Amino acid sequence: MEAGRPPTPVLPGLWVFAPNRDSRGGTSWLLAPRGQAPLLIDVPAYTAANLAFLQEAGGGTILLTSREGHGRCRRWQEALGWPVRVQEQEAYLLPGVKGLAPFGDELDLGGGLRALWTPGPTPGACVVHAAGEHDVLFCGRLLVPTARGEARPLRTARTFHWDRQRRSLEALHRWLPPGSPRWIASGAGLGALQGEKLIDGGRGLLDDLIDGLQDGLLDPP
Repeated sequence: MEAGRPPTPVLPGLWVFAPNRDSRGGTSWLLAPRGQAPLLIDVPAYTAANLAFLQEAGGGTILLTSREGHGRCRRWQEALGWPVRVQEQEAYLLPGVKGLAPFGDELDLGGGLRALWTPGPTPGACVVHAAGEHDVLFCGRLLVPTARGEARPLRTARTFHWDRQRRSLEALHRWLPPGSPRWIASGAGLGALQGEKLIDGGRGLLDDLIDGLQDGLLDPP
């Protein structure tokens, strides 16, 4: 096991992990609101520093936003004993993982935490919204940073279904509470944010993306 380095605090009760090469450079987040069990969103690199940090966090839940965030999920589950929530379309990718609990279109985790199935980047992609004091949207790879303060859906060679990804973006816009989110936390490509970890003004960004979608500006070349 590599020594690694522990996650970085971003907001009170929110940490970001270093990019994980087991997940194609994906980014994992730990949300631990006051008085609530921790939620690990995608799994980080399996290192001594990350293991010690998460063991200290106490009992929590692992939620996977897509197959791109699975990494060494089985090893993490065995080490922590936390249940794993994954959208049902991708549960088959985790044979032998104990505590696996698939969900369908939506998932209510309690305490203002909700997940929504947003297929497109992968068949079982989902996002997580943390309402309340954080008001953060963990968007997995539905939106990828493109510049400081900017993110958009990207069509790549690994995109499962571009049209469904566009429809998922519209569904997400309708699903979120009015004015939310304040922050957007992506699961990949944080280097484009030039040292920042979160995107502020998340609702305005989503509004602009929906306008661009309707005007055909998000169509790939």
